[in-house]
Amino acid sequence: MSHRRPILAIAALAAALAAPGAAQAAIIEVGQVETPPKSNCPANCLVASRTTGYQAKVGAVRGLMTIPQDGRIVAWTVVLGKPGVKQTRFFDEKLGGEASAQITILRPGRRLRSRVMAQGEPQKLSPYFGTTAQFPLDRSLPVKKGWIVALTVPTWAPVLGDKLGGDTSWRASRPKGGCDDTSTQTAQAQTNQLGRYFCIYRTARLAYSATLVTTPPTADAVPPAPAPVAPPATPPAAPG
Repeated sequence: MSHRRPILAIAALAAALAAPGAAQAAIIEVGQVETPPKSNCPANCLVASRTTGYQAKVGAVRGLMTIPQDGRIVAWTVVLGKPGVKQTRFFDEKLGGEASAQITILRPGRRLRSRVMAQGEPQKLSPYFGTTAQFPLDRSLPVKKGWIVALTVPTWAPVLGDKLGGDTSWRASRPKGGCDDTSTQTAQAQTNQLGRYFCIYRTARLAYSATLVTTPPTADAVPPAPAPVAPPATPPAAPG
């Protein structure tokens, strides 16, 4: 997969939206903050494993992965560490196979419960270890304001940065009492599936984001442009 292809496609979409007469949609990278995310592999290589998770907070920024406007998710990006050969073999054997992940859209409910509304295609990650990989979706995912963009990891993924500030945290779809169990399968892998995001992991960050194209406002929602004002007429010159 080419890293350039999705970037060019999104750039072309941005140009189309900026063209005269185009609907006033916007392109927003959900999860983007000033401090770039970074995986800690291969040194002290901790990985996300067998769960669905989303970043809850980075510094003063809360609700980092919450959709700000209705629209469609068209791509997602992940920053991957580069585990060594022995590390890769260990995780493959202990956590169900080759590193993989997919984007997941959640509708949050009460008491930390969230329902899966849509998912992207699963992607094998090992060809992109040590890079920032962007995956365009075969079909864009419709989203509503207030929903959450999560990352589902059915096996394992080197996307975890650790030893960050105490004001940085992410949540996982693990039950009460199961936060230390990182090998039991808790990933949400089906649409309409309900999960409870009881477990919160502080000082850690999932290194992913998603590209949102917002729904343009309807004609009724767009205020009319002000009528042009003609300049005052120039009085005729007085006869000499």
